[in-house]
Amino acid sequence: MTSPAGGFYFIAGGTGGIGLEVAKRLRSGGAEVTIAARNEAKLKGRASELGTSYAIMDATEGRSVSGALALAMAKGEPLKGVVNCVGSILLKPSHLTSDEDWLSTLHTNLSSSFFLLREAARLMMTTGGGSIVFCSTVAAQRGLPNHEAIAAAKAGVEGLTRSAAATYARFKIRVNCVAPGLVQTPLSQFITTNEVASKTSKAMHPLGRLGEPNDVASAICWLLSSEQSWVTGQVLHVDGGLSTVQAR
Repeated sequence: MTSPAGGFYFIAGGTGGIGLEVAKRLRSGGAEVTIAARNEAKLKGRASELGTSYAIMDATEGRSVSGALALAMAKGEPLKGVVNCVGSILLKPSHLTSDEDWLSTLHTNLSSSFFLLREAARLMMTTGGGSIVFCSTVAAQRGLPNHEAIAAAKAGVEGLTRSAAATYARFKIRVNCVAPGLVQTPLSQFITTNEVASKTSKAMHPLGRLGEPNDVASAICWLLSSEQSWVTGQVLHVDGGLSTVQAR
């Protein structure tokens, strides 16, 4: 990725598998980065390794998001990019999904994206634009068993992406989304470390393997780059072909 001159990038969920890889790529390109998450100890460690600043933030709380971005903006650099890598994986059929499961899935995936959009847009409208990237899932497009809650939440993220892209295009704010297949991260290890589940998942993906964090991070950084100044309102599938190609 070619990083724009000046400005900085804010990554929610910056201590997770994909968020951390995005931060590494941005830093290697010379960009300033703030990573945000709830776990302060993990944040401090990752920020020290990367040479970045950090902000303690609960992305499901609007005030927390506002405060974290305000803290990041205190550095004085214009906000050029925001990425939401906060998410969850709930694999349950709807009849076994509790109210708490449902609401937690919605807040973690959809509310976090909305709150980040709201605050980032307010800032970028005054600084000449920028790029916002959300994370969806292949399950928002392709019907997969036991994905009702997460598919609904991420489909909401995709709708949010398109509407926000229309709203803020006149401010030169681009809003896009990546939709991965199954990626090997700490969040998905309950699947990927299960031999049977992992083998089944690999077979579902036409390219015959699970995703790696870098597969998705490279797509996110591509969307963040100013070189993609004519790309907005898009959902980019990074899923080994799962959404559109029949596995053999």
